[in-house]
This record gives sequence, C-alpha cells and structure tokens, in this order.
Amino acid sequence: MFRDSAIVAYRNLLTILRVPTLLVTATVQPLMFVFLFAYVFGASLGGGQYREFLLAGIFTQTVAFNAAFTTVGLANDLQKGIIDRMRTLPMSRLAVLMGRTLSDLVVSILSLAVMVACGYLVGWRIHGGVWDAVLAFAVILLFAFAMSWIGALTGLYAPTVEVAQSAGLIWMFPLTFISSAFISAETLPGPLRVIAEWNPITAVAGAGRKLFENDSPPSFVPSTGWPAEHCVEYAVICSVVILVVVVPLALMRYRKVASH
Repeated sequence: MFRDSAIVAYRNLLTILRVPTLLVTATVQPLMFVFLFAYVFGASLGGGQYREFLLAGIFTQTVAFNAAFTTVGLANDLQKGIIDRMRTLPMSRLAVLMGRTLSDLVVSILSLAVMVACGYLVGWRIHGGVWDAVLAFAVILLFAFAMSWIGALTGLYAPTVEVAQSAGLIWMFPLTFISSAFISAETLPGPLRVIAEWNPITAVAGAGRKLFENDSPPSFVPSTGWPAEHCVEYAVICSVVILVVVVPLALMRYRKVASH
C-alpha cells in the first residue's frame, strides 16, 4: 500500500511539474492576501505587529485552501476515466486517495516555504525556539493533510470538474473568515464569536502564533476560553478527528464511484 501510494503521489507531482500553472493558486493567491492585509488593512489594525499576527493566519488559510487541489484533481481523474484504469490494477484502494493527499501535502509544504519567505519580507519573525517553530509547522501541515481528505471526499461527490472547482472553495471562505485568522474573534457578534472561538482555523492559527511567539496588536482583545488557552492541543485534536471521520467516508465513496 505504501509503495502504491508513493507511485500515485509521484504521478500527481509530475503533472504539476508539467503544468506549473497549477501552482499559481497555491502561491500567488496567498501572496496577494499577505500584501493586501499587511499594507492595505494593516496600517489601521496595528502596523508591524499586526503583520506578525497575520502570518500564522495566512499560513493556515493557505493550507486549507490547498484542499481544493485534491477536490479538483480527483474530480478530473474521475471524469477522464483514470480512476477506472487504476481500479483494474492490483493496487490498494486506499493508495489512490493517499497518493493524492500526499502529493497535495507536498504542494502545501511548497506554499508554506513561499509564505515564510514572503513573511520575512514584510517583517514577520519567529521569536520562539527552533523546536517550537518545528512543532508549529507540524501542526499546520497536519491540518493541511486533514483538509486534503475533506477535499478528496468533496471531489468524489462532484459530478464534474467545474462543480468541483466551486465546491472546493465556496465553503472555505466562511470557514476562514469567521475565525481569528485575520482579526480577534472577540470583536465578532454573539453566535459568530462562538463559532470563531471553536473554529479549527482559529485553533491552528492560534497555535502558530503561540509557538512562533507572535503577539497580537495592543488594540486586539485577547481570546479567552478553553480553545484559546489550549490552542495547540485543540488544533491537533481537530485534525485527528477530521481524519478519523473523513478517511473512512472517502474510502466508502471511492469504492462506490470506482465500482461504476
């Protein structure tokens, strides 16, 4: 199964190398968000300190949005009959989905590398220890892997690539913006504040800020409650729960669509 997954992942990465424009969304879009929030809105939200606060949210948003690669990739393979060809081969059914999610995890790593370089250009710095920084990136990448499985499940349900392109992103915007990725969740009204406090995006962004030791601007009201106080643990729990729930669902859906 591991060998089969590696072969499928290699095949997906070759596709990206041959069509490098596929990386545009994973790199250019996050750069636009960095400069937009850092310099257009950042001046009124805290300047340089807001830029340090911002980057962990951008990291989290970027890897979450990269789940759309999985959605569109699987939908494209289904539409072109590649899944049917793989079904005829003596390979694990899990390998097809695992290979797709692993290749998209590599895309997330590349995206993070670009974001880190961009972050240093706008003034972001890691103030914590080396191992804390490693743990922060590990938490973010675990979340990326979990989100890619949601993308896989979405792609397996999408009837066409065009539908997959919309379905892969449309639900991500409210999930990302009703969070503390870019602002303090405490400024949101009643129900939205509760959603933001328990949102996995908030937890992962908060874990990054805590481990990178990036403080909030003085004007931001600090978040309180269990999710904020245990953001690292909560971020890991969210990712693990997503994997435990979504992986079996994706496998069941794959068996159904591959048997047609």
